[in-house]
Amino acid sequence: MSDVSEYREISEHPDVAEMRQRYERITASSQATVIDGLVLLAGAWLAISPWVVHFNTSAPSVTINNLILGVLVAVIALGLTWTPARMYRLSWAMVAVGIWVIIVPFVTGQVSAGVVWTNAITGGVTVLLGLAAVGTLLSTTMGSDRSALARQR
Repeated sequence: MSDVSEYREISEHPDVAEMRQRYERITASSQATVIDGLVLLAGAWLAISPWVVHFNTSAPSVTINNLILGVLVAVIALGLTWTPARMYRLSWAMVAVGIWVIIVPFVTGQVSAGVVWTNAITGGVTVLLGLAAVGTLLSTTMGSDRSALARQR
């Protein structure tokens, strides 16, 4: 079997500089900064919402779910800020978390107006922010692909 790569480490690959520039463009945009901040706020709200809306005793399963997923969304937000090159690829996971947050009251059977409204709004915002983060990545990727094609011509 032959070695198909002449590069032993990724740092030796000629595309590393271009990849770094692309992720710097992602994080330098004001849109990315706004998305990161809103994701952090959404995660914090999701984590504390059972106590603010006062369903922590009436819906304990949803309370635990919201706390764990709120911390997870906040960690994703911090990851988007600190290591965007890796985390923007995982931003689709926020879409899945948001959908789960919307349906969890019905899955657990702990349906009340406060639980449903809080989770529906927070889950919807999380889905939208996840889609916005994915869109930011795709628009930057598409832009760098277009500029690479223009350089080749």
